[in-house]
Amino acid sequence: MKYPHGVRRSNSFASSRNQSYSNRGMTLEEDINLTNEYYLTMNLAVIHKKPTPVQIVNVNYPKRSAAVITEAYFQQASTTDYNGVYRGKYIDFEAKETRSTTSFPLANVHEHQVRHMKSVIKHGGISFMIIRFTNLQETYFYGANNLFQYWDDQQVGGRKSIPYDEIKSTGYFIPFKYQPRVPYLDILNKLYF
Repeated sequence: MKYPHGVRRSNSFASSRNQSYSNRGMTLEEDINLTNEYYLTMNLAVIHKKPTPVQIVNVNYPKRSAAVITEAYFQQASTTDYNGVYRGKYIDFEAKETRSTTSFPLANVHEHQVRHMKSVIKHGGISFMIIRFTNLQETYFYGANNLFQYWDDQQVGGRKSIPYDEIKSTGYFIPFKYQPRVPYLDILNKLYF
């Protein structure tokens, strides 16, 4: 059997339900990257992972073909993970995973990311989060405005997490598929188009 990119993926959601997923690893980003490649190939959307700006300070050159970065620093705080264009609208979102089965910790999100998401919405873009509960094998589309409510409440002594039941009831379940793996455009179509 020929696998995408010549790589057999033995730890996909499509494998046996009896298999343990506790050591599956944090693969939401990989799944979204493959989804975005599919969307680009099918000419559905142009959405890419944003590179994290890094300042390289020191490089070891044992030989020309084997340069190794030995010291580097983040130049600035990054914004969100992904951005692009879909059906004429600017799309901007953050992807996060948690092993918790009861809530999503707000400590996984940074203040500069929330400020950025608020700015995107203020200027007419679409911003959201894709949250994966790895131990539950569930992925959700969670609107930025829902996040803002919990974020702002935590600043004045409220919860420091979003309950799983809240995400399940106000978010949108994203089923895991072969292609695209994380079909979040289906939810954007329902909500915005």
